[in-house]
Amino acid sequence: MATVIRGLREALVLFLVAVVTIGIAVGIWVGVSGGDFVHRLGVAFMLVGAVIGMTGDLTLSRIGMLPARSAFGLAPEREDGGGGRVLTGVGIFLFVSVPLIIVGVLLIT
Repeated sequence: MATVIRGLREALVLFLVAVVTIGIAVGIWVGVSGGDFVHRLGVAFMLVGAVIGMTGDLTLSRIGMLPARSAFGLAPEREDGGGGRVLTGVGIFLFVSVPLIIVGVLLIT
């Protein structure tokens, strides 16, 4: 149960950091070029959600290292949190990326 709570807390922190960062970036974007804040905020939420969903667990870097690891006879990397993280790529996708994309869709509509 403690691991679940730690994972949800980690997802909440990642989500809130993404929200604050997106808000600041879109605020600067609107301040520089003008335009509708809410629509751009929704687009930015969807874009960041998609990027985090694709790269949140370092899958792309693992795929790039497979030939090198096999050439040296090393086993594939394990799919665990590591580095004090509780969430794996699936958790980051489900609890951070999907909510960001949903919020973005709701802001656009």
